[in-house]
Amino acid sequence: MTARHSTRATTALRALNEHDPALAALALWCTHRDRDHGPAAETTGQTIHYGPEFDTLPRHEQIGTAAHHILHVALRHSPRLGDMQARMGDRFDARLWQIAADAIVNETLLAAGYALPRPALTLTGLLTAAFDAQTSPQQALSEWDVDRLYHRLRDGAGNGGAADRAEAYATAQGHGPDLHPDTGPTDQPDTPTPADWQRHLTRALETGRLAGRGLGAAGLRLADIPTPQTPWEVILRRLLTRATLDRPHPTHRRPARRWIATMAQAQRDNRPEPAFQPATARQSPAPRVVIALDTSSSLTDDALSLLMAEVAGIARRTRAEIHLLPFDDSPAPPLRLDPASWQSQLRTLNTPRGGGTDFAPAVTAATTLNPSILIILTDLEAPLPPPPRFPVIWAVPDARHAPPPAWGTLLDLSA
Repeated sequence: MTARHSTRATTALRALNEHDPALAALALWCTHRDRDHGPAAETTGQTIHYGPEFDTLPRHEQIGTAAHHILHVALRHSPRLGDMQARMGDRFDARLWQIAADAIVNETLLAAGYALPRPALTLTGLLTAAFDAQTSPQQALSEWDVDRLYHRLRDGAGNGGAADRAEAYATAQGHGPDLHPDTGPTDQPDTPTPADWQRHLTRALETGRLAGRGLGAAGLRLADIPTPQTPWEVILRRLLTRATLDRPHPTHRRPARRWIATMAQAQRDNRPEPAFQPATARQSPAPRVVIALDTSSSLTDDALSLLMAEVAGIARRTRAEIHLLPFDDSPAPPLRLDPASWQSQLRTLNTPRGGGTDFAPAVTAATTLNPSILIILTDLEAPLPPPPRFPVIWAVPDARHAPPPAWGTLLDLSA
């Protein structure tokens, strides 16, 4: 592999410059390199690698293949793949995530009039195969981003084997992974941030719209455009740490040191004694985290495992107790979880799925536990009771399709 600019892709990139101002502008933010092995093209981070097979493609397919990988870079699929892999660990299915990414990219390019090597994996075809859902390309692209589609496919119990059907469809279309996770440093001065890519995409699409050619002229609304956001794990960590922090509190078991000194000075000077001042103590009772699990909600197993891992980590650091409270229209008996073995406790937990939802009995049951904070895992499809005296987090699988709560903090687990 050479560090020089790609010669294989030169013709295709020049064609993009003539026919699609949007992708031509985005191509300038990518690094194009040739190499002497591998498939026609692969993407790692901002770099697109063109292999010997690229030379064998017809010119119109070379243009489509280059455009495919430029979109991978612009939508930050490689670093997002690496981030998801780091967050989920062994539970992450990289091939399924790439199937979702390629389906969105291919559907976008076909809607913009590009030619791709056939057969081509598409978003509408994937939705039909996995969920038996019929929709237009424009509607599908405006509703689905890669992460949300991946989690929906992974929720096999709720969709009757959607992941297996997606794999079978991708195999029938000859799909092969063309992304590598980018886990390199992101603090380099020349590394664009998600906000940078959002600006690049917005400007490029507007340029294409004004020119009336290519991707910008197609007028597509892409739900997968990267937006700067804090991962929900970071938000949860911050909220839990704040709620379980051991704060000093007054104790009347002993006087404050300042009062002792002031009292001694008053006795020496024969002055009136000062009012008693209590000391402060940091040894408060162990904080308690209550997790109320709405068994009728559409929470995926991956989201539940990730949230429980974050809560268990906080509990180990803060000496907090964790109590799990399954509920639907009435709460089940609470279960105290061990931060070191919560995985095995969850595996043996028998909680029925489905049924109605009533938050009031669950909040009342949580109140009896005197929690430092209550986390309610739900889809918010029920009326809310009056707010309790302790902080509440509404952890929702997909906040875009949930009614906003009148009180508490909303945590979007799809972010």
